[in-house]
Amino acid sequence: MINKQRESLEAAVADIPDGAVIMVGGFGPAGQPSELLDALIARQLRGLTLISNNAGNGDYGLAALLKAGCVRKVICSFPRQTDSWVFDELYRKGEIELELVPQGNLAARIQAGGAGLGAIFTPTGYGTLLAEGKETREINGKQYVLEMPLHADYALIKALRGDRWGNLVYDKTGRNFGPIMATAARCTIAQVSQMVAPGELDPETVITPGIFVQRLVEVSAARLPLSA
Repeated sequence: MINKQRESLEAAVADIPDGAVIMVGGFGPAGQPSELLDALIARQLRGLTLISNNAGNGDYGLAALLKAGCVRKVICSFPRQTDSWVFDELYRKGEIELELVPQGNLAARIQAGGAGLGAIFTPTGYGTLLAEGKETREINGKQYVLEMPLHADYALIKALRGDRWGNLVYDKTGRNFGPIMATAARCTIAQVSQMVAPGELDPETVITPGIFVQRLVEVSAARLPLSA
């Protein structure tokens, strides 16, 4: 019997090692798997590479992971905002490395990783500092930059509902990067607000099929910051 559900958040992340490459879903706090991140922080890991849309808000979620000293490098499109003081301080001190990726390129590189592509050509970034040292090519009269796909050892994502087979349904904009990250990681771990029995999910609403999910854990009451 296929049953990918884990009994606890701690069990879901128990084998993530130091130095792992981890994709984390979310657009700011929307769709961010905060409880999985809390469980990861408790592991006191070091040397992680984080692939996400941004570098954390306030002192919770991604920011708390950075503050705990777990992350060596961040690959993201939007590292700085009014409440990104944790990342700002670490970056200014030289304690964290940043690879800045335009948001469309970030999504496209993750999709390329999930699709098994060797690389992609994109016009975004051509002629800027982001293209320095990268191959460029003219295609049909337009200039493009060669970008490499993004892969991860683990993806931590959040969904609204799931079944023990790993099929996932998302909640509106909480969906964001979750579906593509699930395809680009060796092991996808999803936290869901509600577990349902197999067959209860309408197939037309399943965005991430269970083939892309290796573990999931039910978190019935999401702990969101008061400002979210």
